[in-house]
Amino acid sequence: MKFYYVYLLQCSDDSIYTGMTNSIDRRLEEHRIGLNPDCYTFRKRPLKLIFHQEFIQFNQAEYYEKKIKKWSRSKKLALANEDFELLKDLSICKNDTNYKNFKK
Repeated sequence: MKFYYVYLLQCSDDSIYTGMTNSIDRRLEEHRIGLNPDCYTFRKRPLKLIFHQEFIQFNQAEYYEKKIKKWSRSKKLALANEDFELLKDLSICKNDTNYKNFKK
């Protein structure tokens, strides 16, 4: 059975890289050695794996990766730290136009 992985890397500049692969060990090694000079992480090494999630279906992994890529750094760190209460709080829309702010 083939697995797919969504992962978060903390970069040396403290940014967080979100990626997806079908071989986590191979992909981490490629990041570590700087296989691709055009890759976001190439000049941001060393890297630290802070989160990974395994999926059976490619579509699930792809959906999750795209979703996480849109998240703020704070939400990604909450996920990596398994702080699900903070993750929930960070997911609440706080805009003035949120439906909860309208008075009836």
